[in-house]
Amino acid sequence: MLSKTNFLRGLQCYKYLWTAAHQPKGIPASDAATQFTFDQGHEVGDLAKKLFPGGIDIPTGDFSANIRITRENMLSGRPLFEAGVLAGNIFCRPDILDPVGTGEWDIIEVKSSTGVKDINIWDVAFQRLCCEGLGMKIRACRVARINNQYVRRGEIDPQQLFAIEDVTERVNRYSEGLSRRVADMVSVMRRKQRPEVGIGPYCGEPYPCPLQPLCWAFLPENSIFDLYHGGKKCFELFEGGATSITDIPADYELNGKQQIQVNSISVGEEYVDRHEIQAFLDSLQYPMYCLDFETFGSAVPLFDGTRPYQNIPFQFSVHMVPHIGGKVEHFSHLADGGDDPRPALAARLREVLGDSGSIVAYSAIFEKSVLDDLAGALPQYRDWVNGLQDRMVDLLRPFSDFHYYHPGQKGSASLKNVMPALTGISYEGLTINDGRLAAAAYMAATYGETTEDERKSIRQALEEYCGQDSGGMVEIINRLIAIVA
Repeated sequence: MLSKTNFLRGLQCYKYLWTAAHQPKGIPASDAATQFTFDQGHEVGDLAKKLFPGGIDIPTGDFSANIRITRENMLSGRPLFEAGVLAGNIFCRPDILDPVGTGEWDIIEVKSSTGVKDINIWDVAFQRLCCEGLGMKIRACRVARINNQYVRRGEIDPQQLFAIEDVTERVNRYSEGLSRRVADMVSVMRRKQRPEVGIGPYCGEPYPCPLQPLCWAFLPENSIFDLYHGGKKCFELFEGGATSITDIPADYELNGKQQIQVNSISVGEEYVDRHEIQAFLDSLQYPMYCLDFETFGSAVPLFDGTRPYQNIPFQFSVHMVPHIGGKVEHFSHLADGGDDPRPALAARLREVLGDSGSIVAYSAIFEKSVLDDLAGALPQYRDWVNGLQDRMVDLLRPFSDFHYYHPGQKGSASLKNVMPALTGISYEGLTINDGRLAAAAYMAATYGETTEDERKSIRQALEEYCGQDSGGMVEIINRLIAIVA
């Protein structure tokens, strides 16, 4: 049987499809951040049901019962939620089947995203194929997505939270040849041996494939796919026989930053533009404050005045350096309790940042946007936030401009790559080691069902992670100072 989930896997890669059917334990489990996304999807799905009053929830725990109860309610004249549709050897559970007219139905796919993607159209096209295979007449196909212009005022208003798009014409186009494609996937699932599929752009589209670490394990250190902003060039070079950065032909056209990377890896040494780095260091004013925010963005806004997926800061870490070589002080704030975390965070941050000195952030456009949102939500801080903007310095700049490059960066100027390469400080041993995990962990500790011990452990891990980001910036700057000394 080909389920909708496996159909979408098959669209991406037949190896992924076969593995899911025959060796499901070989597919790594979702991490906490991905699970948080799934949980948001369930919450959004429940809210979407309120758009169709009188609907019937079809139980999904038992496969056979799901199909049986669906059939028992097909003539009820009421919307069906999670109806089980089995047509031959293909199966799906449409989020909402809405009866319209006499013997006709609309399919409504509910998405927690703010737009309709190609993969969503494939999703609905497969559902329609299942429904029509069962003899149902489908009038229209629609997608209920999140309206990112909605602002919460009091209780959530599903009518305003969702925007519903008619995608019938797009589904018609995607349905051409769909039966043949489905038959091919069923044939793949019946094979006794896993199909051999080479790596390609589809490994990361529309989502990163969980098998990618296995399939890409043959590539060497500093592989061709680590080429800075390589894009199509990477696969072009790979198809030409290159696997390592050092395999790139000398006459192959590269941009200036890519050439710096290739040269650095070839000689095994860091690249340093001392003049530009010194100019950057000279722009720093002390006391210097290295700032890092952690934020969450939920599909369903939690607080009045907020929008879906608006970044809500719940934590900051600041390492203050009074002067070059001076004793570093650390300040932090991590919201506690389920109330809007922004008022307390803004008040504490104003105490910490003082009235002068550079405020250093890595990819400062993010920190600036968080501060701008704070000013919009808390007008009493608007003048203070406006005064911070001229103090902001982006530590990303020397690395994104390739004034410094280390072979260990693997073609990336991100903090997660620069910090280990330049300072030796790694994220590998941390319980929480990226922003997505931090947001999911905070939401679990604050709004989820966690024990007090689990909550304390999560909060300690959050303090450690955010503190490493801001403290690591100090170490990066110290290393740059030493390089040009």
